[in-house]
Amino acid sequence: MRSVTQSAKTISDKYLNPPRTTDFAVLYLPTEGLYAEVLRQPGLVSQLQQDHRVVVSGPTTIAALLNSLRLGFRSLAIEQQASEVWQVLAAVKAEFGKFGGVLDKVKKQLATASNTIDETQTRTRAMARKLREVEQLPAGESDELLELLPEEDFEDN
Repeated sequence: MRSVTQSAKTISDKYLNPPRTTDFAVLYLPTEGLYAEVLRQPGLVSQLQQDHRVVVSGPTTIAALLNSLRLGFRSLAIEQQASEVWQVLAAVKAEFGKFGGVLDKVKKQLATASNTIDETQTRTRAMARKLREVEQLPAGESDELLELLPEEDFEDN
């Protein structure tokens, strides 16, 4: 059992370097007999896990161990992605608040522009009423007075 302990120490020293690697390693024992013998030694598996952070596995348990590790890493990846999604949602929420403020500002500006157009239409109607009262000049005289081009010149251009 000394060689198993030595192998666990070698694996730990050589392959464990958190955070670049996992904080544990797997010591695969290739035969069921050897694996059963290690399990029969009182406290050996616990000692390997505590002292060297090495998990012992045999032919019948390696598939289950690897599957549980895969699921664990997958859950961790999902958790990290969920955290990123929450961060994006928080940023969108903050930006949405700003968007609401900008939208209110645009609404006020559109209302101001609409009011200005209404005032202009009112003034236009008032001027039109007053202009109706003015005597209309013959077409030639009005063109000369305003220095406008004759209508034929518009058709040529």
